[in-house]
Amino acid sequence: MTQNTRHTSFSRALFELLSSMRFAISLLTILAIASIIGTVLKQNEPYVNYRVEFGDFWFSIFEPIGLFDVYHSSWFLVILAFLVVSTSLCIWRHLPGVLRDIKGYREKATHNSLRLMSHHAETERVLEQTTVQAHLSKNGYRFKTRQDGDTLVIAAKKGSWQKLGYLFAHAAIVVICIGGLMDGNLPLKILEATGSKTPETRDIPQSQIPPSARLESNNVSFRGNVTLSEGGSASVVFLNAGQGYFVQELPFVLKLKKFHIEHYSTGMPKLFASDVDVYDLETGKLRTSATIKVNHPLIIDGVAIYQASFGDGGSGLEFVQWDLKSGQTETLKTRSQTSQALNLAGAAYQLEVGDLRPFNIEELGKTESKTSTMAVDQLQEAMASAQSVKADRNLRNLGPMIQFKLRDDTGQAVEYQNYMAPFFENDAAYYMTGMRREVAAPFSFTRIPLDNDMQLATFMRLRQVLLDPELHAEIARRTAAKAQANGGVSSESQAQFTDVTRNVLAQFASGGLPAIDRFLSEKVPEDKRAAVAQTYLKILQGAMIDAMDVAQGKLGLPSIPVNEKQYRFLMDSLVATSQLFEYGAPTLLQLNGFDEVKASGFQLTRSPGKNVVYLGSLLLIIGMYCMFYIRENRVWIRINPQGTLIAMSSNRKTPELEKEFSMHRDALINETKE
Repeated sequence: MTQNTRHTSFSRALFELLSSMRFAISLLTILAIASIIGTVLKQNEPYVNYRVEFGDFWFSIFEPIGLFDVYHSSWFLVILAFLVVSTSLCIWRHLPGVLRDIKGYREKATHNSLRLMSHHAETERVLEQTTVQAHLSKNGYRFKTRQDGDTLVIAAKKGSWQKLGYLFAHAAIVVICIGGLMDGNLPLKILEATGSKTPETRDIPQSQIPPSARLESNNVSFRGNVTLSEGGSASVVFLNAGQGYFVQELPFVLKLKKFHIEHYSTGMPKLFASDVDVYDLETGKLRTSATIKVNHPLIIDGVAIYQASFGDGGSGLEFVQWDLKSGQTETLKTRSQTSQALNLAGAAYQLEVGDLRPFNIEELGKTESKTSTMAVDQLQEAMASAQSVKADRNLRNLGPMIQFKLRDDTGQAVEYQNYMAPFFENDAAYYMTGMRREVAAPFSFTRIPLDNDMQLATFMRLRQVLLDPELHAEIARRTAAKAQANGGVSSESQAQFTDVTRNVLAQFASGGLPAIDRFLSEKVPEDKRAAVAQTYLKILQGAMIDAMDVAQGKLGLPSIPVNEKQYRFLMDSLVATSQLFEYGAPTLLQLNGFDEVKASGFQLTRSPGKNVVYLGSLLLIIGMYCMFYIRENRVWIRINPQGTLIAMSSNRKTPELEKEFSMHRDALINETKE
């Protein structure tokens, strides 16, 4: 007997807990917090992306609790299930009382209880039953009469549907949660828990993926992505699953015929769409053709195909391969998203080509130079204009760009970002090439000046002369001769000036401006460093003119007149030559042409719970309307030989209640008196 009592008490306590409002509100609060996290934090990305973004420490905390896929995590689905149970029990618990309230008229209300209501009125006149009933019917009231001895009680009400708002609102929560459970991959979670399905972690061809990592086409719900090049097709999509992935079979074959993209005048994407064909998986027959646009999906076999992204599909590329040591060029043809072996300066490299981006909208700002700063402030200021890219906050289309990596035989890689179109600044044209040694680091750009034909050839000729020790004597001789002719040095000191010029050129050829910086720091006292730096700067400026003449003369070309534009070209060449010492590769790959192949990214979803959630949302709207916009009014008229009592109540005390009571009082009592 005691055990049964305890069992009954425990069951009752559990029922009270699960059906209580506090328990349901606690669950809703947790869901709200989880939804905020799922909205702010991008969901269902490859785990390597999160590890790079948050680092190993925070990744090790976030990953076990499922913050990277909140809406499909086990704890989120369990909370949804508990909320369904809690809200259903709450409905079950209160449903009988709500139905009784809707059906009941409370015709047994006593005389004293009616007089205690704030809205009541009494008269000695005895009202006619037919008059009262006609008045109530006219104002939309349903009523019920009860004869209690010589007393007639007419109990009337309207707006009883207001009570249904409670049921609709709670039922909406149940329905929405059921929809969430339907789209929460619950069957897959169960299969994973039992070991029937395990995600694949290896990078292997799709055809080699085992059945344990493949999901049948009749899977209840899924959300996956696939990228197709023009002319490509797919019958599967890939679902991210923590450290691995699942292969989801599709009930059809999706083929991309053509990808379309339109741009604004700034180069920003305006519209992109995909022309697709859908074929039957078994017969291979064409089922439908359609154009998929953003927010205009194609739905077939319950699978919605959305236009999600676009990119490169493996474009043909042509590079001009500049040997930075000899200045010689070769043509290199390859494709984006591929890799191939290269032999550069006798060393083995692996070229890993990324995506081609034909349009690159960038907000240009001042970029930090890669050139090491000199130890002397004067030299820093003198070279500042040549070492930086200046721009106010403005958007500019920089044209086609390619990213690639050059990986040496030790596995170390340097990543490059090269633009095809010239970059213009203050009427000067530059070739832009960026490099970085770490994935998380920003690209550091080198601006290589272009000649009047928008080519790198003039710069490369000048660079080879600057780095050739055998030509330094000739450059120094010409620079010293000009200095003596212009009165800069005396004839007695011309030879010494020649030696100094040769030394400056030798220092520059050994490592660029950083080498001169180190030389000044090691050899020149600090109190004399500023003056020596100014002298070296002037020597370099003068030597650049003569180096250009030597470079032109080697090919039998005439000297280039030195004007303001040409002088800027020489100074920019000085800085670019210095920066290339830290370029990290013996070659410069200049994108010379491409044959673009577009690719379109699709998101394919099967969401049977979507319509269920829509139904729940409709129920929630109906419930809110009933609760906030429908008033339940009740009126009692108690008639006996001593007189008549009118009383009225409502679920909400508002000014409208006072007006309506006054209307009933005036219509039934005051007019009857008249």
